[in-house]
Amino acid sequence: MRFARTGTPAGHPTALHDRGALAASRRTGRLALPVAVGVIAATASLAGCAAPDQDPRGSTPSPSLSSEAAITLPPAGASPDYQLGGAYDPAPGVGIVARDRGAEPAAGTYSICYVNGFQTQPGELELWPASTLLRDAAGGVFIDPDWPDEVLLDTSTHGAREEILARVSDWIAGCASAGFDAVEFDNLDSYTRSGGALTFEDNLALASALVETAHEHGLAAGQKNAPDDAAALRERAGFDFAITEECSVFNECDAYTDVYDDRVIAIEYTDALPRPFAEMCADPAAPASMVLRDKPLGSPGDDGYAFELCPPGDPAP
Repeated sequence: MRFARTGTPAGHPTALHDRGALAASRRTGRLALPVAVGVIAATASLAGCAAPDQDPRGSTPSPSLSSEAAITLPPAGASPDYQLGGAYDPAPGVGIVARDRGAEPAAGTYSICYVNGFQTQPGELELWPASTLLRDAAGGVFIDPDWPDEVLLDTSTHGAREEILARVSDWIAGCASAGFDAVEFDNLDSYTRSGGALTFEDNLALASALVETAHEHGLAAGQKNAPDDAAALRERAGFDFAITEECSVFNECDAYTDVYDDRVIAIEYTDALPRPFAEMCADPAAPASMVLRDKPLGSPGDDGYAFELCPPGDPAP
């Protein structure tokens, strides 16, 4: 996640909040698209002996879960609200809501559960076995250079991925039990900040297993950011939709919409607008589901709180 994290990024004076989301629909009602999902082919191809890019679970699904479950995709073009800094009642017209895995889903909306699957959350380092934490050359934990209160998880070995999967699978199960419709996985691109210690294939192996687990629990799986990897994550890991931060600012929305079409949820922030938000909404490249938020992702009544949806009919054809 570029901005919406709990904790303070290096050089930034404001403690930013992580996880959570509400969403709104520009259309009336909620569009439910049940999809039968089987075991991900990419996962099966990675299963077998413990190779570096192997799916940590192998090819055998959990005996307590069906390897095929009905999932519901996000409603195409629905208006979103991203509430990682705290849950509150969705505004009228909101159809999609993403919230932290510790929050309850928003009733009457398509609800997405935020999970940080590749780095530790601020304040949760003690939840992770030492063997799952990436180490630097001196043997210390490898801290994200932009987020000094987050440690990269070690996806480089089959054993570490198994341990990570076991822990995150519990969170995924919790999201499903709480009533969420989908789960989004953050920091898929942690390998780009690892100083070469991790590779895309390492993260892909874990991502494939996480997507399969989500599907087994009846949850759609969302790719968070990582535009350069969108095609591979969709085709090889089986992600169903994408959530992107500031794709309009960085002119990278096409990287997501070319892969996921209208199943892209975009969040823009008030402190980084290159032009008025209405103009960004009218851009033909803008995803159909887009919201403007304050960077801390605060709640109504908080200083600096901002929430704005695209006008009806945007983006332009």
